[in-house]
Amino acid sequence: MERALVLSDHRPGSLAEKHATYLFERTGGRIGSLSQLVRAAAVEAIAMGCEAIDRRLLDSIEVDFAPEGARQRVI
Repeated sequence: MERALVLSDHRPGSLAEKHATYLFERTGGRIGSLSQLVRAAAVEAIAMGCEAIDRRLLDSIEVDFAPEGARQRVI
């Protein structure tokens, strides 16, 4: 999924290397939620002109209800 990102300042593989556990927890392991999160972060990165996805940007993106509800119980 990350290879499909066309962001000029994003290093392919960096999400998986640095944020795998975080992404799993944010999405509840749901591929649809992961796809939505990464896609929304990419759109926001382009809109902001930074062309990269990092943890701060991911934190600012809302995902669908089920994973976020699970995340609230874990935190």
